[in-house]
Amino acid sequence: MRLALDTNILAYAEGLGDESRCEAARSLIERLPDGRVFLPAQTLGELHRLLIAKKNKSPLDAREAILGWADSFEILDSTWSAFQSSMDLVADHQLQIWDALIMSVAAEHRCRILISEDLQHGFTWRGVTIVNPFTHPQHPFLQ
Repeated sequence: MRLALDTNILAYAEGLGDESRCEAARSLIERLPDGRVFLPAQTLGELHRLLIAKKNKSPLDAREAILGWADSFEILDSTWSAFQSSMDLVADHQLQIWDALIMSVAAEHRCRILISEDLQHGFTWRGVTIVNPFTHPQHPFLQ
């Protein structure tokens, strides 16, 4: 099963947030199956901004962190069709445009799960289900 990670999971893994969530995110990422985890490019752009603005990393250090993520996981590029679909998600389901783009890109690349704390747990669209790794009980995929 293919899955995508949202920005908040990457941010926690980078140490942005409370220690329990940061540790949980790192542990989750370590347990995920090799070759089945994908990162929408949008998530890396958002993470870059957070690393500079919230973690006070230099642009050089932020770049190194982003390149490290790109070395570890396949990056999914945004397309015009994904952006068009994201506008439908905004209009039909009241998502924020950048969250909708992440979900659209995940769907376009046949991911079945988008791991995110920020989106509605259990929401399914075009075969992609949002899974919040911090809910209890955990989604069966994460157990």
